[in-house]
Amino acid sequence: MQAQFQCLTDDQWEVIKQFLNCQRKRAIDLREVFDAILWITRVGGQWRNLESRFPPWTAVYYYFYRWSKDGTLERINIALNMLERIQAKREPTPSLGLVDSQSVKLAPMIYEFRGVDGNKRINGRKRQILVDVLGRIWNMAIHAANVHDSPGGVPLLVNLKVTMPRLKKIMTDQSYRGTFCDAVEKLDIIFEIPHREEGQKGFVVEAKRWVVERTFAWLNFFRRLVIDYEHTPRSAQAFLILANISMVIWKIDYAQL
Repeated sequence: MQAQFQCLTDDQWEVIKQFLNCQRKRAIDLREVFDAILWITRVGGQWRNLESRFPPWTAVYYYFYRWSKDGTLERINIALNMLERIQAKREPTPSLGLVDSQSVKLAPMIYEFRGVDGNKRINGRKRQILVDVLGRIWNMAIHAANVHDSPGGVPLLVNLKVTMPRLKKIMTDQSYRGTFCDAVEKLDIIFEIPHREEGQKGFVVEAKRWVVERTFAWLNFFRRLVIDYEHTPRSAQAFLILANISMVIWKIDYAQL
């Protein structure tokens, strides 16, 4: 994790630009646009208060909306995850997935997909993420906080066989029994809940599953994610993807490419 925001290096941009239409000339540099979007993700703040060193906020927001809608951010994220795994001497896609949820407060005056998580006493939304053993996010779902984890997590399984063809097992906690478990097993994937030893009470570090908790902790470094400021779940998902991209992009050894 970088101590503070840094713009993309030349090597990093060479990887990112392969997924963007950089062939034709533009009045605005897409590299500066991508830097601005990553800056918003890390530092937070309103689009209209984007620093003057970046392109106009209207242009930056246009590309953010466009890339989040057409799947560009998802493709970049998956490619970077695979690249990091290859350099770590692993298969490009994982065989084990770890799932958990996090309830976050929703900014005032936003009413779409809002609910109250009675257990955690949070009025807002719930994030569900699917990560590998490195803690990298492969899929996510956003919904109102009052929706139970089990049915709310089913969207994590959409296109799972395409993005994670080697996936054999998904590990979760007790709250994913029922609807989510049934949906996983229909995909011919093993559903597993780690069991505590007899007599254990309170907080216990569960094998493997601590990785997804660490990922949620990493997200606290991105101020745009500390509170959900987004009017739509799609925008909220886009910022989760951008946070993961921001972390992975600095872990890759570009000398090996």
